[in-house]
Amino acid sequence: MRSSKLILAIGLTIALVGVAGCGSKTRYPSYYVLNVPTPLPTNVHPKPIFGQVAVREFRAPAFLREGPIVYRQSPEQIDFYSYHRWVEDPRRVVTVAFARRIQASGLFQSVDLFDGHESASCLLTGTLDHLEEVDRDATVFVEVSISARLLNLRTGEVLWQDTKSKTTKLERRSMHGIVTQMSDDVGDLVEGLVSSMQERVSAEPLALNRINTNE
Repeated sequence: MRSSKLILAIGLTIALVGVAGCGSKTRYPSYYVLNVPTPLPTNVHPKPIFGQVAVREFRAPAFLREGPIVYRQSPEQIDFYSYHRWVEDPRRVVTVAFARRIQASGLFQSVDLFDGHESASCLLTGTLDHLEEVDRDATVFVEVSISARLLNLRTGEVLWQDTKSKTTKLERRSMHGIVTQMSDDVGDLVEGLVSSMQERVSAEPLALNRINTNE
């Protein structure tokens, strides 16, 4: 009798496990690309003002370096999507976007990613301060903020620095829409920062002389 009850209990356990297994489904993460628009080519090629500039990889707060896409339900709370992740570190994407935009500006004779050597005359550094979805009641926004500065490597002088931010309301909430808006906003901020840098250094002939005479 005891043996029959034991067999029945084992059978029921196996059956329940089988039902649970049929109802469950393994979920895998989805990966997204921060696709910053490439600068449009131009037929105007101004004479370079500077020699070489090195672009050092941008910094970012720890919560933007973890991999998952970030969202905020309140100013005090940071959350992460469990199954929506960046395929590439956003810091790297922003760094390359800056290098490409500076190259397109024609401000420097050459633009390289910083490799630890100090052969360049100038160094561009920066921080990706914000790159997240922001939820305000039923409304969804994308918030992006980037700061950057240009240094004279010979003297350590800050030739230019600026911070630009953008908050965009989304008409419809979807992960594809959020990532697309983030990509566009990063592109706009990079464009704005490089334009700001051009205006600043072009208007400072003394700073230009200090760089070029030290080359």
